[in-house]
Amino acid sequence: MRALSGIQPSGKLHIGNYFGMMLPAIELQNQGEAFYFIANYHALTSVSDPNKLREDTLDVALTFLACGLDPEKAVFYRQSDIPEINELAWILSIVTPMGLLERCHSYKDKIAKGIPANHALFAYPVLMAADILSVQSTTVPVGKDQKQHVEVTRDIAIKFNNQFGKVFTIPEAAIRSEVAIVPGIDGQKMSKSYDNHIEIFGAKKATKKRIMKIVTDCAELEDVKNPDTCNVVALYKLFASDTDIATMEEHYKAGGYGYGTAKKVLFEAMWEYFAPFREKREELENNLDYVESVLQDGATRARTELTKTLDAARKAVGLC
Repeated sequence: MRALSGIQPSGKLHIGNYFGMMLPAIELQNQGEAFYFIANYHALTSVSDPNKLREDTLDVALTFLACGLDPEKAVFYRQSDIPEINELAWILSIVTPMGLLERCHSYKDKIAKGIPANHALFAYPVLMAADILSVQSTTVPVGKDQKQHVEVTRDIAIKFNNQFGKVFTIPEAAIRSEVAIVPGIDGQKMSKSYDNHIEIFGAKKATKKRIMKIVTDCAELEDVKNPDTCNVVALYKLFASDTDIATMEEHYKAGGYGYGTAKKVLFEAMWEYFAPFREKREELENNLDYVESVLQDGATRARTELTKTLDAARKAVGLC
């Protein structure tokens, strides 16, 4: 098995990123070959401040390494350190139907939110396909909402292989359905674009304040509450043991247990969960040369695999 996944440096990473993409990716590094990249080419569709892009790119590297990515087990790199990926994207674009891209939910959703339409936003899935196919990955750990992009990648690869001969491995999406979509403080999918996220490494006071803003219903303190429809309980399940989850659910069903108390319990559970990761991140922040060396080594290793794929694709279409 060869896994590949990427994450955009478009703001501070949040717990939705962690449970939806990072944790599954980190677990996969122990099960086979793993390639993980910081998708800073992709981030250009939403980040126009170059200083912010650099800062967020470093933040992704620090966060991923702090949370358990092992550079001895996984190939970890910046997308922009492998410029050949764009040539492969161009080659893939010749077999990509316009209708396939027009049907992509991500593009339509972003346009509906008022984001200006441009070629990069429209062609985003082709670049993503190049990321995935370049290292011949067999497994792509993604959130449920990203499954369509893997399906698009499969369609492109199959079409290319049928037209020019087999060059690409056809990947499969790996989705952790129980945490594929993490709710934000408003109950929608957690996302920086919705401003409903909770940062992994936010300041303690700010993180607690954020959690206390989680939307709940209007039940009074003494009322019986439904844990199955509560955003607080849904988030608590990510951090707590089965026993602690059962205890909170019993409190809800018994009444006399306020949402404010539940939110405080959630905060303590989250803060404790990420405590060892915060310590590791502080160490990395004091050794940025090491972080850069990890990314450069990862780019070298990834480029070795990508070059084989690109050479095969170039030969298949007649460029060499």
